[in-house]
Amino acid sequence: MGLRSTPIAVTLRCLSILLAFSLLASCANKKELEYKEQSVYEIYSRAMLYVEQSNYKSAALYFDEVERQHPYSVWATKAKLMSAYSYYHSTEYDEAITRLDRFISVHPGNRDIGYAYYLKALCYYERIADIRRDQEFTTKALETLQDIVSRFPDSPYGRDARLKLDLTRDHLAGKEMSVGRFYLNNRQFLAAINRFRGVVDTYGTTTHVPEALFRLTECFTALGLRGEAVKTAAVLGYNFPASDWYHDAYALTGGVQASELAAAANGRPLASAGTASVGPASSSGPGPTVPRAPPPPQDK
Repeated sequence: MGLRSTPIAVTLRCLSILLAFSLLASCANKKELEYKEQSVYEIYSRAMLYVEQSNYKSAALYFDEVERQHPYSVWATKAKLMSAYSYYHSTEYDEAITRLDRFISVHPGNRDIGYAYYLKALCYYERIADIRRDQEFTTKALETLQDIVSRFPDSPYGRDARLKLDLTRDHLAGKEMSVGRFYLNNRQFLAAINRFRGVVDTYGTTTHVPEALFRLTECFTALGLRGEAVKTAAVLGYNFPASDWYHDAYALTGGVQASELAAAANGRPLASAGTASVGPASSSGPGPTVPRAPPPPQDK
């Protein structure tokens, strides 16, 4: 019997194939250039050329090389930020966040620190998923955007972060509404009430509040809590008199006028009745879509 058909030969061929795939995978995951001593100008210029060509993966490797070969150069500081920018545009968000965290910790007083916080927030913001999926990145986007508004309120980054915060809150409210509807459809009314109340209390400026108030009215009606249903429908009518959700709540409760809330609250303003006045906010779909981040400011 020839070697070609023996079990040993088959095993050797399988091992060869596995080794080849292993080598390919290691090359594909290569995060560092082969060392070749060059001036900082040569490396940085090559990296910027790749950025101009939108070859962000190669650009990131060369920006990292600037820091590796010339860690104490003034260009190394800029290269850290440009590396994160390149990984961001390559949709390698975790790599970008790693470099941004290092930049923020090492250079907290750098003039581009606001951009670093902003780009980190975008790395989470652009991974916001459909409301039917886990919202871990949405929560992190909310936290980092709030951090930007707190640290840089009057900067362009702070102003843009406020707009994105509205969309992010609206998205999280949508997730809570989805869970609440699930409980409602399965007649788990107390669990549904907790979700819908959470939307009203925590996300009171989002577009989901009118429906949340109507769903609360539904839950209270199903539980036989007529007084709570009437009060909730009146809150809905007071804040959103033209809303279709109020019209549905009006029919569900047998006709509730917004003025009934004032009587229930003994003439106190609406806010004193336990519900914040709410207004329209930006709507959100499966996930906010935004223009890609611009590069950090360049030295002139």
